[in-house]
Amino acid sequence: MNHQDTYRRKLVSIDEAVSHIKSDNDVIVAQCASEPQGCMSRFHIMADRVQNVRVFSVLTLKEYDFYMKKEMKGHFELASWFHAPGSRAALKAGTGTVTYVPNMLHRAATDRIYAHRPDVFFGTCTPPDGHGFVSLSLGITYEKDIIDHARLVILEVNPRLPRTFGDTQVHVSKVDYFVEHDQEVPSLPAPVPDATDLAIGAHIADLVEDGSTLQLGIGGIPNAAALALKGKKDLGVHTEMLVDSMMELYEEGVITNAKKALKPGKFVTTFAMGSRTFYDWLDDNVAVEFQRGSWVNDPAVVAQNSKMVSVNTCISVDLTGQVASESIGAQQYSGTGGQSDTAQGAVAGFDGKGKSIIACASTARGGKVSTIVPMLAEGSAVTLHRSLVDNVVTEHGVARLRGKTVRERTKELIAIAHPNFRDELTAKAKALGYI
Repeated sequence: MNHQDTYRRKLVSIDEAVSHIKSDNDVIVAQCASEPQGCMSRFHIMADRVQNVRVFSVLTLKEYDFYMKKEMKGHFELASWFHAPGSRAALKAGTGTVTYVPNMLHRAATDRIYAHRPDVFFGTCTPPDGHGFVSLSLGITYEKDIIDHARLVILEVNPRLPRTFGDTQVHVSKVDYFVEHDQEVPSLPAPVPDATDLAIGAHIADLVEDGSTLQLGIGGIPNAAALALKGKKDLGVHTEMLVDSMMELYEEGVITNAKKALKPGKFVTTFAMGSRTFYDWLDDNVAVEFQRGSWVNDPAVVAQNSKMVSVNTCISVDLTGQVASESIGAQQYSGTGGQSDTAQGAVAGFDGKGKSIIACASTARGGKVSTIVPMLAEGSAVTLHRSLVDNVVTEHGVARLRGKTVRERTKELIAIAHPNFRDELTAKAKALGYI
């Protein structure tokens, strides 16, 4: 079989690929750096021919016409597993074209397949190799599961994508159409941590023992934590998202993956996003293994890691330990992501040495409001149930909540609140009967 002939027969233009979207379809697109931006930029051209098309995505990187324009209502709807600036802007503008899909990352694909078989999948990949395989490159959080079940699979071929290992390979015979689209791979500049981030990062580092296995996200606080970990030894990585800071710690000899109980010697991840330098480092790098989110983020799998440390951020924490990380009151801001998955898995670690860390600055809105609150705002989604919360960190210290009473939790959380709010929180706690 000539794989190149098979590939060439399946090549179509972007507009022809998009024309396969039909009314009432569920369209799933790949996330973050794997986003099929060529095709997604043209979805809107189908508006006068389709109705009730739902496009499922995570952290949509661009403000695409198909969901940003009010006239798309009734034709397209972005169903987001995790909101990004564009979807938040559309919600604020009242376009009526955006909704949220409650989920936990490790079940996002399987739950959606249970609800409705996906009609069309759009993703990205490398050019095929000599054996007829393309690499899905930078992400298989839900992508591979959807490919296995979608009625139609369309992939954008981008020669600038790195070829990665693990479960990322797909044979050309399993793809219905290919679109060639050469563009810069979407990048994510590493945010520079401020003084508050650095203080939080130092507290997080104090909780991390040598030989720990890490799950870190992206943002000022995780970056600050990475900076503070430079004195550690033999760290490992089992994380949903792989970023520049992990590459840097590896190059400096801090991360070796040598002490991991699960897949020693390997970075384990579901998706990656960062700089061009990072993508070049990932290319043909056998030290990095991409696996499906349904496996990587399964709490039972996370728990198989030695000295597992899960680090996540939040919006607010109430005095009993309830964590809100995805909404501000009833307003959906982001998503659950893998926070609940990795927090549960870390605490359930097989060796009894796992830790979950929830981190946030002690204030928001320029210091005007406390993020440690008596009660979560009305309508807030509880991302992490208080029974599952372990350590909460602000720039003022660490509140260790696992197994503690409401009275004990309240005192610990007030102690790490901003000093300007401690008296107010204490008075409210007394009125609520917490202390």
